[in-house]
Amino acid sequence: MEYVYAALILNESGKEINEDNLTNVLDAAGVDVEESRVKALVAALEDVDIDDAVEQAAAVPAGGAAAGGAAAEGGAEEAEEEEAAEEEEEAAEEDEGDDEDDEASGEGLGELFG
Repeated sequence: MEYVYAALILNESGKEINEDNLTNVLDAAGVDVEESRVKALVAALEDVDIDDAVEQAAAVPAGGAAAGGAAAEGGAEEAEEEEAAEEEEEAAEEDEGDDEDDEASGEGLGELFG
């Protein structure tokens, strides 16, 4: 998740989202940077308008039915690109094989919210 946050920081500050800038932000935050994850995120965000994606995400209430409605309103391409970026990041995290990440990821929180 730190990688996505770093990309959002770069976007908000008007900086280009590239491997060097993303790595610098992550280093400054004290994150152990994995080059493959940085490359995957930069590639996934290459043609994504982050400001538009954030606006659409903020306008849609949480829940599965709302996501379908957002896609029907013409945001299908951006939603698919954003979802692809998230899937690539999740795949990279799964490749790590750290059991600690599983505990820290909030597994079991679904039980709290039904």
